[in-house]
Amino acid sequence: MKLTFNSKFLFIFLAIFLIEMLIAKYLNDAFIRPFGGDVLVVMLIYSFFRIFLVTDNKRLALGVLIFSFVIEFLQAVHYVNWLGLQDNTFWTVVLGTYFSVYDLLAYFVGYLICLCFKD
Repeated sequence: MKLTFNSKFLFIFLAIFLIEMLIAKYLNDAFIRPFGGDVLVVMLIYSFFRIFLVTDNKRLALGVLIFSFVIEFLQAVHYVNWLGLQDNTFWTVVLGTYFSVYDLLAYFVGYLICLCFKD
């Protein structure tokens, strides 16, 4: 693993970030916002790291998937309350407040898409 600057992944990151913001602001449906947003968040985190790191993409994608799963399982024990952020709308949206098996599935789909990214 070494440091770099990859403008392709910067563009991907910014595009996904913009899409996530648009989804959060304008969509309140039963599929795209909850499922599509979670697929995209894995890709967002992955692409952020790829801006700065030259590394094994499979290993990085797996690390992001594991991180996403850990956060999801922490939601089951209400970690936002532990952090005292339950009244902060921004952090409750970013960190999530409830566990869902469907979120784990969405993260896995995002992981599979990340495996398709090449340098």
